[in-house]
Amino acid sequence: MSLMQSTVISQNPAASWLPYFLLTVPPLCWAGNIVLARGVIHLIPPIGFAFWRWAVAFVILAPLSWGRVRRDWPTVIQNWKILVALSLLGVACFNTLLYVAVHTTTAINGALIQTTMPAIIILITLVAFQESVRFLQMAGVMLCILGASLVLLRGDLSTVLNLSFAQGDLLMLLAVISYGMYTVLLKKRPDMHAMSFLTVTFGAGALMLAPFYLWEACFREPVTFTRDVVLSIVYVAVFPSIVAYFCWNRGTEMIGPNRAGLFINLVPLFASIMAMIWLNESLKLFHVVGMCSIVAGMSMFNRIGGRT
Repeated sequence: MSLMQSTVISQNPAASWLPYFLLTVPPLCWAGNIVLARGVIHLIPPIGFAFWRWAVAFVILAPLSWGRVRRDWPTVIQNWKILVALSLLGVACFNTLLYVAVHTTTAINGALIQTTMPAIIILITLVAFQESVRFLQMAGVMLCILGASLVLLRGDLSTVLNLSFAQGDLLMLLAVISYGMYTVLLKKRPDMHAMSFLTVTFGAGALMLAPFYLWEACFREPVTFTRDVVLSIVYVAVFPSIVAYFCWNRGTEMIGPNRAGLFINLVPLFASIMAMIWLNESLKLFHVVGMCSIVAGMSMFNRIGGRT
């Protein structure tokens, strides 16, 4: 977080809590996204779900932001490389991998694996931006990784010897790495209106997915637009996409990617409750132990980081 941002937040009581409110909204939306994705795996093929999510989100945003997009278009052209990277990592890859992953893992597992994101974000900033991290902060990161490993191993250390990771768990980890890179690269986001940025990246992400969607529709499974399918697409287009991304991008801009990443830990809390209510999934001991380790590690990082 820059000195100017820090000064503004310290002088404005409303600004002091605003980024934390903004960053609480996305985990709630994303928890609903992963539970819904798990619940509709037999109704919507994964690439089609991802494509229509972003296509509908773009269609909703475009009329509202077209004037701003036109004004920002020279900036878009000038910064097309970073915008393509952000669209690929945060829009096309992350959600498609997530939707494929939930076919072979549970909603609770998928949500818990997302809690590795703060550690991944920190490691990326260490490598890419040489940001300093204190020993106790790194200890917190290690606790987070330990907790996530318990989930990946499903509480069974023999899994390491047998290399019997569930395919969905590994795909979720790839999805998390993708979104972690997106969050870090938000530092290099061009100076353009937030609505323009969302419209451009959502549209670009949908275009990137279009060839894969056509392949899936022709050779695997087409999307059948029933009432439940349409409602599911509209939900993920509005809440986990437009609402969540706007709040996440703005909150990350205000307090920085390292601290923003901590809020991902709210995803399993929300998703576990939703999955137990609507999907009748059970919460196992290794979930609880892993979650406690993750929360302890991230709390340690936030407490130490907040004093730097």
